[in-house]
Amino acid sequence: MTSYAYFHKQFVPLSEARIGVMTHCLHYGTAVFEGIRGNWNSEQKQIYLFRLKEHYERLHNGCRILKIDLPYTIDELYQITIELVERCGFQENIYVRPLAYKSSESLGVRLHDLDSDFLVFIIPWGPYLDVDKAKCGISSWRRPDDNVIPPQAKITGLYANNALAKTEAIEHGFDEAIMLTPDGHVSEGSGENIFLVIDSKLVTPASYNNILMGITRNTVMELAQNELGIETIERLVDRSELYMAEECFLTGTAAHITPIAEVDHRKIGNGEIGEITKKLQKIYSDVIRGKNPKYLDWCTPAYKK
Repeated sequence: MTSYAYFHKQFVPLSEARIGVMTHCLHYGTAVFEGIRGNWNSEQKQIYLFRLKEHYERLHNGCRILKIDLPYTIDELYQITIELVERCGFQENIYVRPLAYKSSESLGVRLHDLDSDFLVFIIPWGPYLDVDKAKCGISSWRRPDDNVIPPQAKITGLYANNALAKTEAIEHGFDEAIMLTPDGHVSEGSGENIFLVIDSKLVTPASYNNILMGITRNTVMELAQNELGIETIERLVDRSELYMAEECFLTGTAAHITPIAEVDHRKIGNGEIGEITKKLQKIYSDVIRGKNPKYLDWCTPAYKK
């Protein structure tokens, strides 16, 4: 099945969406991206795009940071994305990748006096962490402070930091990295936020720990409170707390909710999927596929009935 992209203000086959070798964002990381899941509901023959509005709001905010002139409103981005999903016609889980970028074919380190453009494409994509439960290692690579590169936006250049951590983890025999802040507190994974279960409550690093304010993170906090009556505490988290936690799990658009079995070769709990994590996985899985009527506002159907 052919996939498509929205590129240079038109829909084209993905294979034809190409940028020039001098494009500014390619050399200096001057772009902002999002990752949006489309979750296939086989009973309804429908793809539900999860929290589309929040993703495009975050993209708009990232564009402000990088001085990218995004020529579309959030409603227009909605319509472009839905039409693109319809054109592709996939009947499986998909991943939507919007990118707003400095498009001038011009070298030189700067954000000013450059043209901007927007593209979005779709690919089928299964689990990001293709394991039932992950083995994680603390990375030697630290998360940068907000006044180095703002972590609140998905800036492409920032993700060299994440890539260094991820590859280090894989080469050391782990499935994923956990990065610390410059002062040694827990921050996040290479592509996910992290939660601990301590005294039957959720604990997660706060915004000032150089984390991306994840949309899945927010979703999990709301579901835990609304469906399980479990509060989430946002605070500083010490490295050693990971080793002593009752449960740990990662959250992200790509990773969904992925349990952590080990950190630095130390079992979390009994090394199996914890009860709270398991309950949240089930609730979340139904919500993102449009199976829970209480949360249908989060789900945008892509295919016309």
